[in-house]
Amino acid sequence: MKCLGLIGLGMIGGSIAAGLKRALPETRIVALDVSDDALRYGLSEGLIDDIAPTINDLMRMSDVICLCVPIKQLSTLMPALGAFSGVVTDVGSVKGPIVRLAEALWGQLPSNWVPAHPIAGSEQHSVRAARNDLFEAHKVILTPGDNVQGHAVELVSNLWQSLGADVVVMSVAHHDDILAQTSHLPHLLAYTLVDVLAGFGDEREVFEYAAGGFRDFSRIAASDPVMWHDIFLTNKGPLLDRLRTVIEALEATATLIEEEASDALLERLSRAKSARDYFADLQIQPAKKVL
Repeated sequence: MKCLGLIGLGMIGGSIAAGLKRALPETRIVALDVSDDALRYGLSEGLIDDIAPTINDLMRMSDVICLCVPIKQLSTLMPALGAFSGVVTDVGSVKGPIVRLAEALWGQLPSNWVPAHPIAGSEQHSVRAARNDLFEAHKVILTPGDNVQGHAVELVSNLWQSLGADVVVMSVAHHDDILAQTSHLPHLLAYTLVDVLAGFGDEREVFEYAAGGFRDFSRIAASDPVMWHDIFLTNKGPLLDRLRTVIEALEATATLIEEEASDALLERLSRAKSARDYFADLQIQPAKKVL
């Protein structure tokens, strides 16, 4: 890879750039973004080498393009990429809509396109929050189509591994279902909790007495609302299935409390603690590379 073209220079795009500048300093990086401020910052901090005025300029300058924009923006960008002969990848949190849009445009996902999703990030979304180590020891999921070019998968996999990530491969449907459970649902619950608490009487008093539990649970509600609006709507099938299960579980827990079903309530809380402890242990162990 001689030149990486980034469409979108936010926290994820900026972190890709920062990590590559550390791991592969010979790689040239150009960026296209609607924010002139983000592009100027990227240049001044040495994250990127050049700015592409248009998507056609970006295609001309790059041999690999990575889309780092909210899902719903892809519909305006993807048609132009049909003329690009290099490798295309993305960082979208939902993969089904990308495949469906590609099928509407070209009949199938192009063989040079390798969808990817880094399981890393933070509630911050500006390029000023970019980190060169953001992806270290985190998984990146690839969901290539059956017709994908082998060298394209290898190139994208190597890109992420150079940033310290552990690369795994799974189907689009499995990815979207798993992420509905582990990422999209927790964000939806966090946004909803904060919105509900903000509507309880004196908002200032509610937040004045909030402590660590509220801070930890609500942190992700500070994430970019536009991005999460897009994710919730584009992955609504799997998300709503999981949300309805949680609603049923909350109602069941409310019944246990109302009826003072002490043993059943303690069993439910203990089961949740055991599951959380298991998750914590997994985070300590090194991830296994699968590619």
